Amino acid sequence: MTSLIEQAAQRLEQLKQAGVDVGPATPAATSAAPAPAVAPPAQPAAAVAAPAVVTARSASDGHSKRIDLDLDALTAQGFLTPQAPRTVMADQYRNIKRPLIRNAMQKGASSLNHANLIMVTSALPGEGKSFTSLNLAMSIAAEFDNTVMLVDADVARPSMLRMLGLPPGPGLLDVLEKEADMASVLIKTNVDKLTLLPSGRAHSRATELLASDAMSALLDDMAKRYPDRIIIFDSPPLLLTTESRVLASHMGQVVVVVQAERTPQSAVQQAVAAIENCPLKMVLLNQASSKPGSGYGYGYGYGYGYGYGYGETDGAGHAGSGKA
Repeated sequence: MTSLIEQAAQRLEQLKQAGVDVGPATPAATSAAPAPAVAPPAQPAAAVAAPAVVTARSASDGHSKRIDLDLDALTAQGFLTPQAPRTVMADQYRNIKRPLIRNAMQKGASSLNHANLIMVTSALPGEGKSFTSLNLAMSIAAEFDNTVMLVDADVARPSMLRMLGLPPGPGLLDVLEKEADMASVLIKTNVDKLTLLPSGRAHSRATELLASDAMSALLDDMAKRYPDRIIIFDSPPLLLTTESRVLASHMGQVVVVVQAERTPQSAVQQAVAAIENCPLKMVLLNQASSKPGSGYGYGYGYGYGYGYGYGETDGAGHAGSGKA
């Protein structure tokens, strides 16, 4: 029969593997007497890593982290959250997501490869693509029939974890470098159907990693593993980096965020031309006025006022128009 000492040692090792800080060994853990500091085996091991961030082993994969997002703080900054009241912006995102979901689930006019991989980008920085990515993911997470993964693919200037008030951590680039497996870097959240994939540690050859066979294989696996999952990629601006153009070649749908009355038309045309081979491109007009001379002016935490227009481009990259 296993001794109490061996049982205590085994339990300490299990707790350490689960990410629990058990501190230095104590006489209670190394003596033959019962060790009250060690939880009974029937209780799950979990540790609070930081305020509102809980790390625990997942029963499904043994590695995934879980975080509790501060939904009140996100709501105060203007992000969509499950607990937020119905707003004009929430209704606009319902209009924006509907064709994306229809295409992702292969219910659109034509069948698309990797239709559930959706890249959100812009021509230039500061047009609201990261805000759009997070809000779009939150809106899709409210669906009954779909789950969503939000990927921070802006590997040069990652912002997803910062927006959510979370510390940097391993992610996509670490998986591509084979320094971590996918299960260990995914972050589950208290938004039931939302999972996060951070960009990971900075890498001098990030573009090459995104263009590698490993990335192609990873994206193919992500697209096919869960038929109900839609994956949103917050990617770099198209005209400043090459990473987004590489990513776009793997995507089924691309959303180009354009800031109204700020982004030059020539920049939009160049951005759309850079991804002309992508099967489906859509243009989302950010900070559009509700009528000439006025705007919604929500004045949220990032200084944006959010009114949205929605347009779809055909394969040749000719933009349509429309208001959400």
